[in-house]
Amino acid sequence: MARGYQGEKGDVKALAMKKWFNTNYHYLVPELEDDTKISLAGTKPFDEYLEAKAQGVETKPVVVGAFTFLKMARCTGKKAAADFVPDVIAAYGALLEKYAELGVQWAAFDEPYLVYDLSAEDIALFRTLYTGILAKKSGVKVLAQTYFGDVRDCYTELCGLDFDGIGLDFVEGRLTGELLNKHGFPQGKTLFAGLLNGKNIWKNHYETTLARLAEIRELAPNAVLSTSCSLLHVPYTLENETKLGGEYKAYLAFAYEKLTELFELKALADAAGNAQAALSANKELFAKSRRGADAAVRARVNALTDGDFVRLPAFAEREKIQKEEFALPLLPTTTIGSFPQTAEVRANRAAFRKGVISEESYKKFNKDRIAECIALQEEIGLDVLVHGEFERNDMVEYFGECLNGFIFTEKAWVQSYGTRCVKPPVVWGDVSRGKAMTVEYSVFAQSCTQKPVKGMLTGPVTILNWSFPREDISIKESTTQIALAIRDEVLDLEANGIRIIQVDEAALREKLPLRRSDWKSEYLDWAIPAFRLVHSGVKAETQIHTHMCYSEFADIIRDIDNMDADVITFEASRSDLTILDVLKENNFRTEVGPGVYDIHSPRVPSVEEIQTALRLMLQKIPQEKLWVNPDCGLKTRGNAETVPSLKNLVAAAKAVRESL
Repeated sequence: MARGYQGEKGDVKALAMKKWFNTNYHYLVPELEDDTKISLAGTKPFDEYLEAKAQGVETKPVVVGAFTFLKMARCTGKKAAADFVPDVIAAYGALLEKYAELGVQWAAFDEPYLVYDLSAEDIALFRTLYTGILAKKSGVKVLAQTYFGDVRDCYTELCGLDFDGIGLDFVEGRLTGELLNKHGFPQGKTLFAGLLNGKNIWKNHYETTLARLAEIRELAPNAVLSTSCSLLHVPYTLENETKLGGEYKAYLAFAYEKLTELFELKALADAAGNAQAALSANKELFAKSRRGADAAVRARVNALTDGDFVRLPAFAEREKIQKEEFALPLLPTTTIGSFPQTAEVRANRAAFRKGVISEESYKKFNKDRIAECIALQEEIGLDVLVHGEFERNDMVEYFGECLNGFIFTEKAWVQSYGTRCVKPPVVWGDVSRGKAMTVEYSVFAQSCTQKPVKGMLTGPVTILNWSFPREDISIKESTTQIALAIRDEVLDLEANGIRIIQVDEAALREKLPLRRSDWKSEYLDWAIPAFRLVHSGVKAETQIHTHMCYSEFADIIRDIDNMDADVITFEASRSDLTILDVLKENNFRTEVGPGVYDIHSPRVPSVEEIQTALRLMLQKIPQEKLWVNPDCGLKTRGNAETVPSLKNLVAAAKAVRESL
């Protein structure tokens, strides 16, 4: 399901993969066919409950709730989600009956979809599902757990159902407190108050949390303290961070440390035990002023004017100039940036980090790989080349290491999808560029070929979204600081002869508020200008690319066009090229490269498959605006599938090009 299959038994594409709400965690989209039968089949939640119980630990089994499951599944036939309701009710009811048989005290159904904008039909579906499911409780207490926002559209309906507990997010839930004050909380139910941030790694401010908990208990006396969401989204523990200075660690709390915070806050709230020392230490910490402020950075941000966010000349004129400048063929071919990171590449980087090899030796190895990568791309026949990114451990951490204002961990890994993990940097202070970050390798790569080589950067919104952000200044201000640093690198690349510069904004959609009404005021009004600030100072002849992956773009496509890039590449193949209709309907101005094959699967797409995708694209996109590229970077793939896939991509583009 995750990787697809290609072999003697057939050729099957992987399921679509999307971001889990506004996080960097991914999920595979379940597909419900017309003949799908939903029933309780596995034993995993029961096995894990019994494993813990055998060790004397009573746990609260957690599964995705029925409503969220149906809303996030994809119906592939004539049936709609509502047609599966009887099966789903029976399956979840059977789950509760099995829990009762095992002696489970509390069971949780995660229902984060409730924080979206809901229609009357959505609320009716939720009510129908849980009226049926909760009839099978059999003595098990059931928690409806929400997170990533507030439940303003269904608060009274949620409270009116036969749940024993309701989990509400007081961190990202902008109106959660207001809902509680306005409508109260039903007697006899337990409120799980999400007051500790489950998505960021900063210590909790005890005085603020205790004051808020006291207010909550005025309305819900049975309220218990909880995290705002699962701790999946933060690293495991600080205990393994041996190189991070004490002045930094004092302010941080990973998952394990957040449990300590919960225990200390509980003791303080209940006036139990001797927890005053913890409160005093917490007060002292937050009374300190952290180092990391940079007056020059803040002055530069404050000096920005409207003109700094506008690139001239306008897009139409730039497009004509660039067509002449680069003289590329119709349907130009390129890749998104990275090439396979082999064991040798990783070993070279590790050896340099450990001081085993010199910087000179490290760079020579990378430049040898870059030269090989350029030669391979020329042999394959690609039109616009990349240097391969062999020096980069990660598309965000690499830049964080080159910028002032970031700190880094050794082992603070967070799951992204499957067995893939990321290690987000931490934005500690004001951010600036102290030195060139990519110029040397980009210039070397360009010296190896007459074809244009893209300079490769990560955009400010993605760097911020894939880091642990500060909480002492606004996200907008922090992103603007990063944008100015990336702008300096863009202008430096241009000054050194790099004529095409790609500024990836893979995570632009990720932190978009889940409610449409909050999009402009809370995000897009500063996220789009932050990208424009990065490239507004370049010449008309310099072509600016960007890339976006694993997100849904239809509802913000006009805002994406307003980024004013020259070329945008999208992840598209896993979503069956559904973006094409949206591009056409909105008269998308920017040149565009929807991905023609899925790089997260090891299967090799055939020439015919890519030709079919290109012909579909040409029905919706003018031929002079269409680029040909994979879905994403090739870092996680091997050479065995990368080379034939790219050869097929070039062959397909040439065949379709000749037919035009």
